[in-house]
Amino acid sequence: MSEKKGLLAGKRIDPRPIHSRTSITELVDNNFVSYNAGRLREACQLYAEKILEENVTVGFSLSGALTPAGLGISALVPLIENGFVDWIVSTGANLYHDTHFAIGLPMHQGSPLANDVTLREQGIVRIYDIFFDYDILISTDDFFREILKAPEFQKEMSTSELHHLVGKYLFEREKILGTEKKSVLAAAYEYGVPIYTSSPGDSSIGMNVAALALLENKLKFDVSLDVNESAAIVLDAKRRGGKSATVILGGGSPKNFLLQTEPQIQEVLGLDEKGHDYFIQITDARADTGGLSGATPAEAVSWGKIDPNQLPETIVCYTDSTIGLPILAAYVLAKHPPRKPKRLFDRREEMMENIKKEFKEKFGKIKLL
Repeated sequence: MSEKKGLLAGKRIDPRPIHSRTSITELVDNNFVSYNAGRLREACQLYAEKILEENVTVGFSLSGALTPAGLGISALVPLIENGFVDWIVSTGANLYHDTHFAIGLPMHQGSPLANDVTLREQGIVRIYDIFFDYDILISTDDFFREILKAPEFQKEMSTSELHHLVGKYLFEREKILGTEKKSVLAAAYEYGVPIYTSSPGDSSIGMNVAALALLENKLKFDVSLDVNESAAIVLDAKRRGGKSATVILGGGSPKNFLLQTEPQIQEVLGLDEKGHDYFIQITDARADTGGLSGATPAEAVSWGKIDPNQLPETIVCYTDSTIGLPILAAYVLAKHPPRKPKRLFDRREEMMENIKKEFKEKFGKIKLL
């Protein structure tokens, strides 16, 4: 009898009717009852009530064409400005298209039913129902090739440093053009949020870096530094007595790069750790196809990516990120006061020294190559 009572202990389904004054927080808390609405409610509540505690370091991963759809401006920039995102792993494409907004280049709403042959003839590029002039790509390429010739780029560096330097240029360009608050890269620069790209050659930014290499430009990506820096961020959060949270939009390589920080710490470096503490994923991928984007938090436990004791604090919502992210952002911005930015970019060298020291102390007798 007690088991039956426990199984029926959930809140009774009796939502208040939606009316003209219903706020986003009321809608989520009272009317997102079951199925994926219920999972989105749980994600919103977990983010606002636990993930945004001061001792939690929050990592985001971004895949899919989110910035062309304006989600950088509408959701990601406000989250960064309020201290709700501490570090990011993104596809290079999201960062490339983010640049359009900072330098004042327009994107337009269109139709997914348009004739693509006609669009090509008219010099219009389509991302599903987003249209923009082909010249925007040329102008953005020109912008990158020009700034990447600057002296500060003439070395090997992590993608976080590359994006920080690009963000500095975009931050200044926004001020000149009056387009403030448009760019994720500019906001990340201003608030010290490091941004990594797990596959730096797989985007127009990487393609322009490759083009300049043909002209003896010295810029190179240090992908090993990316792996170690990101692992150092997570280890630093834990060694300071805090927790690590992952908020995954979509999946793909950014998802794995965000989560692999724990196997890097535990399996490869051999340091004592248990896994990330909080996990939110918004995805439309299925788990039964064996694809990474559908891999569940429970599966991630077997890899050491998620602390098994924290499985109740893991949520997967099966919906489009362009639906889930604005609701998630609106909810937490209404529910939680701003946090002081952790400015993790400014602490990269310190965190790297800490992880290097701990690794060497554990394996001091092993000759490292």
